[in-house]
Amino acid sequence: MGKKLYVGNLSYSVDANQLTDLFGQVGTVDSANVITDRETGRSKGFAFVEMSENSEAQAAIEKYNGSDLDGRAMNISEAKPQAPRDGGGRGGYNSRY
Repeated sequence: MGKKLYVGNLSYSVDANQLTDLFGQVGTVDSANVITDRETGRSKGFAFVEMSENSEAQAAIEKYNGSDLDGRAMNISEAKPQAPRDGGGRGGYNSRY
């Protein structure tokens, strides 16, 4: 099973293809997803990259953490599990109607 990496401090111009090409130099990339703003579609400056092997993910962290991509030093670490969300999308008001 692979490992999901958090890639932060990205230039807004970086796309998933660039990340796939870059991380592909150290191993097999299962997926690369640049996080975008829902309303504007503009990058939020971070992404998640999933590598197929734990050893490849560790190699990517060691090789690219702090390295420059499009003029910005990337922050790369193992992604933390997503926290559960509260509220169920009802605007915070807990109504049964």
